[in-house]
Parts: sequence; C-alpha cells; structure tokens
Amino acid sequence: MARAAVMTTFRRSYRGESPTDSQKDMIEIPLPPWQERTDESLETKRARLLYESRKRGTLENCILLRQENGSLEHLHHMTEEQLNLYDRLINEPSNDWDIYYWATEAKPAPEVFENEVMALLRDFAKNRNREQRLRAPDLEYLFEKPR
Repeated sequence: MARAAVMTTFRRSYRGESPTDSQKDMIEIPLPPWQERTDESLETKRARLLYESRKRGTLENCILLRQENGSLEHLHHMTEEQLNLYDRLINEPSNDWDIYYWATEAKPAPEVFENEVMALLRDFAKNRNREQRLRAPDLEYLFEKPR
C-alpha cells in the first residue's frame, strides 16, 4: 500500500541543554525534516526499526526500546500503520531524552506522538512486573525468529 510521505510540523533541531547555561550563545542546528520511508518492504522496515531501537543515543532508551518483553515484543506483530507510528516516534525527535521523558511521562508528548505505540511504550516503562533492567539485551535477538 503506497502512502504519501507525511511532512511534519514538529521542529527538528539539536541544541545543548545545560540547566546552568544562560543559553545566550546557543547555536541551534537545524536538521532536515523527517520523512516517512515509503519505498521499503515491511520485512526491511521491521529489520531497520529493530536495529535503530538498539542503537540509541542513551542506554536508557536502548533498554526502553529494545527489551524482549517491551516495545519490540510488539514490533514483530505490528501492522504497517503501527510500524510507521513507531518509526516516526523513534526517528523524528532529534533528542533521545525527549522520547525517554515522554515514555516515562516526565514530560507531556506532543500531540503527534500521542498514539497506540506511545501507549505500549508507556506501559512497558511502568515495569509493573518489577523486572530487572540494568543493561541492554545481548545481540542474539538478531538471529531469533519472531515470536
């Protein structure tokens, strides 16, 4: 199913954030707008998202996005629309800490990210089973068949 690329109004840029910095000399580096990839198969998209979920800028997000019982347990069963929502969530924001704060509900997420995929991520972040999540999982998952 071909879909038109969705352009976003979400502002993409990178800037350092230090609580003690006056930010008077702050330089904001604009990033190109995120664009949905419409030219890849679902199998390729799942493989890319699996890899991108593992290779994050922070260990916290690597654990949050990659745990076997977390969001990626759902990745193999997501519909094309859910995969697109997940792709946008992990690739549009330029700061990984934003994703972490939204998932842990430390900060409200922008409306564009309030969807069923964010709900799955928030549910996982609550860790209702009190699982020990101290390190990123091993890479064996790359060779496992989807559950």
